[in-house]
Amino acid sequence: MEKIIKPISGFLILILGLGCIAGAIYCFASGAGRDANAGLIFVAVVLFILAIFLLKGIMIVNPNFSKVCVFFGKYVGTVKANGLLWVNPFYSTSKISLRSENLNGQQLKVNDKMGNPIEIAAVIVWQVSDTYKAAFEVADYKQYVHIQSEAAVRHLAMSCPYERLEDEGAEITLRDGGEKVSELLEQELHERLAPAGIIIKEARISHLAYAQEIAGAMLQRQQATAIVAARFKIVEGAVGMVELALEMLSKKDIVNLDEEKKAAMVSNLMVVLCGEKGAQPVLNTGSLYQ
Repeated sequence: MEKIIKPISGFLILILGLGCIAGAIYCFASGAGRDANAGLIFVAVVLFILAIFLLKGIMIVNPNFSKVCVFFGKYVGTVKANGLLWVNPFYSTSKISLRSENLNGQQLKVNDKMGNPIEIAAVIVWQVSDTYKAAFEVADYKQYVHIQSEAAVRHLAMSCPYERLEDEGAEITLRDGGEKVSELLEQELHERLAPAGIIIKEARISHLAYAQEIAGAMLQRQQATAIVAARFKIVEGAVGMVELALEMLSKKDIVNLDEEKKAAMVSNLMVVLCGEKGAQPVLNTGSLYQ
């Protein structure tokens, strides 16, 4: 578990260390003259060793960075305070960034829930929240994030269909899921990256498409579906217009048509209303029955 330690300011220690170096130089220069003084030389050596000891414990921690401290193999704590600080010189330290980082995942080729090959990629914003887990629970937390993120995206793609053409009863699809797909991806990433002390701030699908080998066929299928839907609307509207026309003619008693002429009129109106090109009218100069 992460422990936060608060070391003392390093400015005073820096001054003491520099003072010890100056004193060591003075004592050595005084004791190594014509009249050699072993006592001053000894003091110079002691002051120089003390200066090294003091200065070795000084470290600089930049904003949004931390230092993990280990004392002969034992985790001591994590320094998150910023500035010039001093810790036990025997501590070994490692730097871990606390900044938010972006992972722009590469395009992955994977099969969706219905077995269709698709291309998918995601952009993930992550941050280290527990420095102990990031430093000691996994070998390389950045590589761990990269590999587990790829696994999460693959699992998401295999859990949902690309669109509802293949599975009309699907609650969530990759293409139309939007926020729900992002929530599923974030939840998957939280579970996978928690052992490394990583939190996910945001995860979004950045690329989604059918694989090249079926992209053309799927595009034709989508176009055919759109054409059928449009035709359905056109026919539905035309039937309503024909029904209204017959009803108005009968209601206003403009003309009386038998069943055969009604069928011919319905046929003509449907051709005019449903045709893609403008109709070419034929004028009848005789009666309706000629």
